[in-house]
Amino acid sequence: PAITRTIRMRPFLAALAFLLTALGSANATAQNTTGAGSSAAAPIYRSWAKAYTRATGATIEYDLVGSSGGVKKIRQNEVGFGASDVALSVKELTESSLATFPVAITGIAPVFHLPKVTDGQLRLSGEVLSRVFMGEIGRWNAPEITALNPGLALPDEPIKVIVRSDGSGTTYNFSDYLGKISTQWKAAHGAKTSIQWPQGFIGAKGSSGVAKAVKDTPYSIAYIDYGYVKEHGLSAAQMKNAEGEFVRPSVGAFRVALFHSEWAATGAYSETLTHKPGKGAWPITMGTFILVPKVAQNPERTLAALRFFAWAFVNGDALVQENNFVRLPDHVQAAAFKTMASVRDRSGAPIGMTALP
Repeated sequence: PAITRTIRMRPFLAALAFLLTALGSANATAQNTTGAGSSAAAPIYRSWAKAYTRATGATIEYDLVGSSGGVKKIRQNEVGFGASDVALSVKELTESSLATFPVAITGIAPVFHLPKVTDGQLRLSGEVLSRVFMGEIGRWNAPEITALNPGLALPDEPIKVIVRSDGSGTTYNFSDYLGKISTQWKAAHGAKTSIQWPQGFIGAKGSSGVAKAVKDTPYSIAYIDYGYVKEHGLSAAQMKNAEGEFVRPSVGAFRVALFHSEWAATGAYSETLTHKPGKGAWPITMGTFILVPKVAQNPERTLAALRFFAWAFVNGDALVQENNFVRLPDHVQAAAFKTMASVRDRSGAPIGMTALP
């Protein structure tokens, strides 16, 4: 096992050495920078930023504007990095002259507020969830829901559906999952960061807004990033996965989905992680990503962002777990390091080389 681990680590270490040569030491002449985007990933970025400030003195400011907002801000060169829960396509990256790399894995949980029904008691399937969020199932004691929950006393009350009102990578991955389960959903919506929801649904901005709305609204249902389930003490449903099992959201269940994907098999990270096979796999798992310019117009700010993430990859694994995320497999992290080292300044030189002693 020790030999196997050493072999697996070699690509990681080689990529790290290459990165630090290109960027200089991740701790050297640390500078402040800014980021914006995903609310799902905000807990990990903020935890990393606090630890980074203690270690280096540099400040990382992060603005929760949603994945769509993060993409917009980095395209307009307003921040040092953008954060999105959606991997932009090669075409989109090329057109915007951006580079992307993943940072961690998390999941999306359906959450509910039902009197006398506690966390983990409610069971749902993708088929039922798609019909609820299309407005076709409107009462908690509908036959489709009661069939999944024999013996559970479900109220004869209308379902109050809470959704994201802002452009969201959480919405994208949630809708991507529903489209893999329901042909009707796929035809009507596909996978999008913003959905034209049925009339009467309750919109909330950001994951924090969704969490508050669920807590304030009896008989509600919503979808939210798992870190906010834990942080706000929300009740999450069990979901029927690709193996036909009912599973609860957890870091372990996200890890199973990850290791039944191309991310683990090849190191490629373009595919979504929803509806993956594997015993115990959580069906709505997702990655979260960073976007930086391929050619830095503000080299100091971009270099500061890259040094921050280089430091976090090397030093921040414990904080990944504490925030209920899954760290990247070594060879995916190695690919991320190579992407970071590929960023150039306007002269075409690897960014940071001029900062080396």
